[in-house]
Amino acid sequence: MSNGNGMAPGQVVKVLIGVVVFLVVAIWLLAKLATSGFNVDAEVMTKEAVAARLKPVGESVASDAPPGMRNGEQVFKGICISCHGTGLAGSPKFGDAGAWAPRIAKGFDTLVQHALGGFNAMPAKGGAADLSDDEVKRAVAYMANAGGAKFTEPKVGGEGGAALDPNVAGKKIFDSVCTACHSTGAAGAPKFGDKAAWAPRLKPGLDEVVKIATKGLNAMPPKGGFTGSDEEFKAAVEYMVNNSK
Repeated sequence: MSNGNGMAPGQVVKVLIGVVVFLVVAIWLLAKLATSGFNVDAEVMTKEAVAARLKPVGESVASDAPPGMRNGEQVFKGICISCHGTGLAGSPKFGDAGAWAPRIAKGFDTLVQHALGGFNAMPAKGGAADLSDDEVKRAVAYMANAGGAKFTEPKVGGEGGAALDPNVAGKKIFDSVCTACHSTGAAGAPKFGDKAAWAPRLKPGLDEVVKIATKGLNAMPPKGGFTGSDEEFKAAVEYMVNNSK
């Protein structure tokens, strides 16, 4: 039976339901469009910032220096660059004197306190919990100095520049770098603890051994591929020498 406009009651109901569904979908799409320019970008940026800061330190390829002995540049390239390299989430961009000036004015101690404990969107130690306090201080000094400060970066091995302990610093470097060859004697490398193999090499004295190893010899590249400081590398050589006499 028609309702006078050529449509059966069932058809009218279907049309009305279709119109309602269309209106609901249209309103939902308009709401998403209206809010995307204000909230979505901010949300994504925040998630990116957090993910970047919480990236495991082990993923860093900036340095093979053992934990606790990375300098400011190494910490920056391995950890801090994820945000400070671009100014992500409001962080002062590396080298941007204008962004760093008001922060530098607060003083080194305040900047270090913020970096160690976390500040605004930045988590404690930039999310790298295994960083030592001195490593964080070195990174703060390195970044701030690139922005116009003249802070003193704590030296590796102690703020007073004390010599590194071969049994501590040297062992860490050996375990992370030198062990690849010197634990097995690969490519002709004198095996760790092998007195016979080390004896002829030790005759010139420790300084000469360090000098030769620093330049590289035969299959061994300069410093065995280690990219840390000369002081750190010397500690590693001394550790091997002391255990191979």
